[in-house]
Amino acid sequence: MAITILNERELRDCVRLDGEAVAAVSEAFTALAKGGVQMPPVVHLMVPEHNGEMDVKTAYVPGFDSFALKVSTGFFDNPKKGLPSLSGLMNLLDSETGQVRAVLLDNGYLTDVRTAAAGAVAARHCARTDAKVAAVLGTGLQARLQVEALRLVRDIERVLVWARDSGKAEAYAREMSETLGIPVQACASAQEAVEAADIVVTTTPATKPILLADWLKPGVHVTAMGSDSAEKNELDPQALAKADRVIVDSRAQCRTLGELRSAVESGALAEDAPVTELGAITSGRARGRDDDSQITICDLTGTGVQDTAIATVAYRKAVAKGYGVSVET
Repeated sequence: MAITILNERELRDCVRLDGEAVAAVSEAFTALAKGGVQMPPVVHLMVPEHNGEMDVKTAYVPGFDSFALKVSTGFFDNPKKGLPSLSGLMNLLDSETGQVRAVLLDNGYLTDVRTAAAGAVAARHCARTDAKVAAVLGTGLQARLQVEALRLVRDIERVLVWARDSGKAEAYAREMSETLGIPVQACASAQEAVEAADIVVTTTPATKPILLADWLKPGVHVTAMGSDSAEKNELDPQALAKADRVIVDSRAQCRTLGELRSAVESGALAEDAPVTELGAITSGRARGRDDDSQITICDLTGTGVQDTAIATVAYRKAVAKGYGVSVET
């Protein structure tokens, strides 16, 4: 039996943050909503001595001829060592035999793409169609990719950024203004950024809220994607209570790992409070918002079904290009 090994350069050439990636992730959420997807809870490992963590995610989607097993790491002191904070790889296994088809040595690239694509899916369905101003809290890679993803689904004309380190926020503003060709402004406070925005994206590993409920104005949409473990919390729990609609990528997963967890455990939301899974919206069974005055919040923790979707696309395109090294086992 042969296994195909693909490196990051090859995978970057096959998969980009574009409409195809957004469509693949949207279809993955729809598949999750239709039922039959097997997606076990995330395996989460903390490495506190080195400010690190590891997640293991997977999902089988009926009809797919393969499924992904993804290992993703976040070691947040790495930038001080000249290394990226995030890394990882994906294994693609045959759905019929369980044999390994491919090892995708992407160093976390595919996770970055599918995470940003999920933000685009959320904004497409939940943000106002006339949204023009985006605010991003954080300055890491996702802070960049999420804004690029937003521009695939909304006509963003201005970006506001806030970070605890004002120097990083200023650097982000300069770099992204040049990259995007639109004004990007660093804000002195998170409140200033949030109150002026139509869409807000939080992209940090914060363990205490950086966005307060009082800052949310009618019509704003918030995508919170930083809280993907029980230790993290970016949003004031009262923000979810204030929202007219709370959307989640997976209710079960967000209840244990995301902002939904914080809101329920604080008492801001009841255990049985109504939330809408993103797949219900992408499948047409529910709406992201009913009118332009509603406040919407989407809690994204990152699901295994997204990993299977993006890995499947990457493998198919890599094979078509003749990429990879074949190794006999």
